Amino acid sequence: MARESAVLTETTSLGAVTPPPPSASLRDGEDKTPFIPPYPPRGAGPVPVWRGFVGERARTAVYGWSELAFRQPYMRRRILGFNVHIPLDPELVQRVLLDNAANYVKPDVVKRLLAPAIGEGLLTSDGGLWREQRRIVAANFAPAAVDALVPEFGSVGRAALERWRPGVRDMATEATQATMRIISNTLFSGDSRLTRDAAMAHIAAALEGISEARLQAMLGLPRIPWTRQGWRAQKGQKYLRETLEAVVRERLPDGGPDDFLGKLIRGLGERFEPRRAAELAADNAMTFYLAGHETTANAVTWTLYLLSEQPGLQEQVAAQCSAAVAGGEGPDLPERLKLLRMVLEESLRLYPPAPRFDRQAVEPDRLGDESVQPGDIVSIWPWILHRHQALWERPDEFDPSRFAPERREGRHRFQYIPFGAGPRLCVGARFATAEALAILAHWLATWRFDPVAGREVRVHGMVTLRPAGGMPLNLTRR
Repeated sequence: MARESAVLTETTSLGAVTPPPPSASLRDGEDKTPFIPPYPPRGAGPVPVWRGFVGERARTAVYGWSELAFRQPYMRRRILGFNVHIPLDPELVQRVLLDNAANYVKPDVVKRLLAPAIGEGLLTSDGGLWREQRRIVAANFAPAAVDALVPEFGSVGRAALERWRPGVRDMATEATQATMRIISNTLFSGDSRLTRDAAMAHIAAALEGISEARLQAMLGLPRIPWTRQGWRAQKGQKYLRETLEAVVRERLPDGGPDDFLGKLIRGLGERFEPRRAAELAADNAMTFYLAGHETTANAVTWTLYLLSEQPGLQEQVAAQCSAAVAGGEGPDLPERLKLLRMVLEESLRLYPPAPRFDRQAVEPDRLGDESVQPGDIVSIWPWILHRHQALWERPDEFDPSRFAPERREGRHRFQYIPFGAGPRLCVGARFATAEALAILAHWLATWRFDPVAGREVRVHGMVTLRPAGGMPLNLTRR
């Protein structure tokens, strides 16, 4: 079976690559020319592993993959003492995430990396602890519970419109502020501490520091920051953790309001002794506060960018959004946004919320012809799966019609996994999708979004995929 000689930390220099095809930014309203959104440059072949820990590859998870990675069904590499498997055949991905999911747990290195921030919450726990927390959390994200929140999603989207004026705005910042407000309102009863500018700045710093912490975790080194970025990251994590711990502490012992946090505290209190329940409540509050707004904000931002480059399509989507909003903002609003949903799903394909997630084998297994041993890392890459040449026609092209009902038939369910898959499918997937659709519906119904001349768009980030330097767009009232 074909392998690439450098996989998990593969990178390349800009001088040795063929740049991505140019964007087709149409202004005639017909959008007939294929649009290839930007992605990091790809070389012809792999480069040394060490390059993955310096330069842009250390700051951007999806930077530096070669063309080979998007054609092969499987890759394997040894990285800093770890055997790393990267299955790119959906059948093999299904083996890891569903068929033999019990054998593949969260890696020790990931737990060491994330423990200072989110402890043993739902994202990092395994086994019985994970199952207990999943049962408690899942009730908050059941379909009926999410549908009841749709009017609140719309309300926050409308509120943002009140302060906008024609001209250039950073829509990455606007999306982040909106999703932070929604998380605060719906999960934490509107606690103002979670929507302050300081919180947003500390979140950005904490995420930026992942690259430095990642290397330390892989080498088994103590978490001592050695750069200014590392110090800012540690300070950001500390601020956020202390803030969420204070929020939880003030709710004890009965949980307070009947929101997500209140139900979480009461549910954990029924199953764990008080001190342990309080720790897990803080762990999960941190998990859902960070993941709950960051990934959705990025999805909204990338969707607005893609529509800004396709004005004809944007007009069609805006017309549907106007009609849907005019028809009422009840729980069924997302279901009336069929074209927007297709655009959002294509946005999540091109720029998945988490570009990779890892598992560690507990017992021996086989992935196709490959042997997996206990302790081996299996790395799942939605970024590559979603752009794989064997799985998608013209995979780098923006084409929302891929998600029309008639084109979904025959597609393997594990080739498109923006929210993961199997038992550990993101519990907030429905929440995030409805939230993004409601926000976008209000924004697109009221404003037109166009590119800013000369603005270079680049993907950036180790944990999530954000536009480097934000996403300034030119706004014109409809």
